[in-house]
Amino acid sequence: MTRHARPVSLPLVLGPSGAPLRHRVADALIDLMRTGYLQPGDTLPATRALAAELGISRTAVLAAYDELAAAGFVHAVGGSSTIVSPGAGLAARAGVSSHVHVSRALAGARPAGLARPRWNLLPGYPDAGLIAAEHWRAAWRGAAADPVASGLPFDSLGQPLQQALATHLRRTRGVAADPADIILVPGVSAGLRALVLAAGLAGRPVAFEEPGYPEGRRALQAAGAVIRPVPVDEEGLDPAGLVAGDAATYTTPAHQFPLGARLSAARRAALIGWARRAGALVIEDDYDGEFRYDVRGLPALHSMTGGPDVVAYLGTASKILSPGLRLAWMIAPPGLRQPVLDALSVTDERISAPAAGAMAHFIGSGHLAAHLARAARTYAARRRALILGLRSLGLQISGVDAGLHLVAGLPPGVDEGEVQARLLRAGLAVDVLGQFSTAPLGRRALVCGYALLPETQAAAAAEVIGSASRS
Repeated sequence: MTRHARPVSLPLVLGPSGAPLRHRVADALIDLMRTGYLQPGDTLPATRALAAELGISRTAVLAAYDELAAAGFVHAVGGSSTIVSPGAGLAARAGVSSHVHVSRALAGARPAGLARPRWNLLPGYPDAGLIAAEHWRAAWRGAAADPVASGLPFDSLGQPLQQALATHLRRTRGVAADPADIILVPGVSAGLRALVLAAGLAGRPVAFEEPGYPEGRRALQAAGAVIRPVPVDEEGLDPAGLVAGDAATYTTPAHQFPLGARLSAARRAALIGWARRAGALVIEDDYDGEFRYDVRGLPALHSMTGGPDVVAYLGTASKILSPGLRLAWMIAPPGLRQPVLDALSVTDERISAPAAGAMAHFIGSGHLAAHLARAARTYAARRRALILGLRSLGLQISGVDAGLHLVAGLPPGVDEGEVQARLLRAGLAVDVLGQFSTAPLGRRALVCGYALLPETQAAAAAEVIGSASRS
């Protein structure tokens, strides 16, 4: 049965201007379905009235409604009314969209006619070529000599890796944990999905950095969490933006993605204090915390006083070795450890036993520590060369203290999507800041990974960026 018609003044937030207007309107309406503001049976405003309210053409609203109808989010009744369809909220929370997101496709695209771009500045990818081949082969030979995994529930084949990680995390990140408390997962996204189920976060608000890590946002949304954006600044996530209703907050404190801020010591303490008072969960994604330049490392949130009781710590091999390993780890608060294990048993998301064995040997032999030291020196040199090249062109650089990427501000009035497309045609792949935000930002910038950029090519890549930014 049709419910009441919604007022025209829907709290619509249109996405960045790089996407077609019809997609932005459709996405904004899906967001309202995701949060429950629009529910099955609700009547959408008339297209003419909504267009007037948003100050856009009615054609764009009509196209958005048609798009939503084709995807099953809405349907027409009575010849003119447009109604939210049954199951629309569930589909929205699962991350279903009414169209292909161009910015996401572009981020992984390659120039026409080329196997790969000449310069790959996409953030988030380490240089696997820096891994010493003889050390890697030795790790896999060690894994091959281990017993074959039976796959039985009571097998403890993850134990060698858990023990190795416990030592590694204590030495590099100040995280003290019993090996049995380290939960192995095939990626951070799998860990986030398990946390939503274990902590009962489905249908509840989770404060999320804005702009923020899109894969983390999508994983939480797909599991049913309701994302509430919280702005970040030069000190990272501001705990003052958290509210009593937030069931959890997601943060990347070592090197905020994508702006690159390190969460200040004062805010770290405030965040832990908020979680303890509110009975909330802090999800710490320490995705590239091993790499720091010219600054002292700050402790992981989990290692702070009171942290183990409220912080779910997540780390990954994706940034230190390769995303292809599909290895990540989690240390959950004591009350969530068994629920997380139960959730993973339901979803049957497991790591690869051979990969885990090789990783355990790689860490235990000391080869990971040697690799991280060598990689940090190489990344520091590549970072320095790219910064010099970009600054020589007058671009403002930020987020350079840690991690594997930096942010290069674009001149006022420049369309970052157009710059990104020009660069791709010129053989340079890069992300833009707008890709990581759910709402328009007050700045435009390129998000440049430098791990795969040879030091000798940094000046040439910077010149290409400068040329595209001026066009």
